[in-house]
Amino acid sequence: MTPQTPANKTQNTDAKAQAQSTDTRNTGPGRLLIAVYAVFAISATARAGYQIFTKFSEAPLAYLLSAFAAIVYVVATVSLAKAGRTWFKVSVAAVLVELLGVLVVGALSIFDSVSFPHETVWSLFGRGYAFIPLLLPILGLVWLYRRRPAPLKA
Repeated sequence: MTPQTPANKTQNTDAKAQAQSTDTRNTGPGRLLIAVYAVFAISATARAGYQIFTKFSEAPLAYLLSAFAAIVYVVATVSLAKAGRTWFKVSVAAVLVELLGVLVVGALSIFDSVSFPHETVWSLFGRGYAFIPLLLPILGLVWLYRRRPAPLKA
């Protein structure tokens, strides 16, 4: 164990401050990413709510997937805006679920179009939203990789 000297205390404080400053994802381009996620969270929630309350019997699977996508966007928005290791892990999980959802629903909407008579946010890889739902998780994962927390020191 290293004895605590004033120089060591300053170094430890600087290291902690630097770790906290890199442990946030809501700076620089991250703010734009969070803003886009927030727009998708609001729009997907409104769309899913409207679809479920007005025409749920027409395409229950598609509308439930829209609701699930809305939840994923809300979780991604909140977790990207928060600092800390736990929120980082939640962000990675939410963005990975989003990417998986876009790929699976996108492929199913092409190859099993009978199951998707109405489009969801993720149908056809997000074609209805200029493919932003496909691009967004990729950009999110790149941003999360660049802003990953520093490893813990023993």
